[in-house]
Amino acid sequence: MRFSFDHNNINVLDLDRSLAFYRDALGLTETRRIDAPDGSFVIVYLGDAQGAHKLELTWLRDREAPYNLGDNEFHLAFTTDDYEAAKKKHAEMKCICYENEQMGIYFINDPDGYWLEVLPMRMAAAVGPA
Repeated sequence: MRFSFDHNNINVLDLDRSLAFYRDALGLTETRRIDAPDGSFVIVYLGDAQGAHKLELTWLRDREAPYNLGDNEFHLAFTTDDYEAAKKKHAEMKCICYENEQMGIYFINDPDGYWLEVLPMRMAAAVGPA
């Protein structure tokens, strides 16, 4: 029996703002959408046009309070083929929330406060599969 990753889900307060952020910051685009018939929720799947793994954004109509993200120990990681250009872009967007220069990585915040790790492809390749 085998399993493979399909998607990760995060809940968002402002779907349009989140869609714009993920498009502008990471190049993710909508691949599928589910609208509740009663308008109570919208689920949007985002992809990077390279792999099968998706990011699922869930918007709940009745949710008004920010989500409790705990200590932000949970995060998603993205590799980039141009780390310096990505870092410059994210600095201009003012969304870099933490940088570890020793490790050569940094994190950005999305509009809801989720942390997203950015690392160069060379680093991801060096770590390799477990």
